[in-house]
Amino acid sequence: MLLLDDTSPYAVVVDPAIPSSAAKLNAVLIAAWPRLDHRVKFREAGIDDVALEPTDVVVSAHACGGLTDEVIDRATFVRARVAVLPCCHDLKTGDTGSLDGWIDGALAMDIVRAEKLKAHHYTVWTQTIPSEITPKNRLLIGAPVQ
Repeated sequence: MLLLDDTSPYAVVVDPAIPSSAAKLNAVLIAAWPRLDHRVKFREAGIDDVALEPTDVVVSAHACGGLTDEVIDRATFVRARVAVLPCCHDLKTGDTGSLDGWIDGALAMDIVRAEKLKAHHYTVWTQTIPSEITPKNRLLIGAPVQ
């Protein structure tokens, strides 16, 4: 996101266990895009340990299972912008809106998520990223209606 919008001073990466590869990956990214230097902070914490503000952009890539829903819930609670790339859909516990009789269960869950954002008075954009990057490629973006 910092590459797309240079107006944000920094980004915070939150993970209960920061992977050992994070520093190496960060160094590679900084080598390619020097303006990222000192602008990405890593915080080992749970999602509930991070305070969000309405001015934040909450991004979650490959948020497995119910984590996508937690991210959406946290963002909508403070009226922050949100972008998620859902992953590892748990069809046993996730909300398919009873649409899984007609369409793939994972797609049904993501449609319900988009509708949830709309119900919270968000403008919603649905996009895909190239499947060569990841087969879990549905991008859901929401911004509070002003």
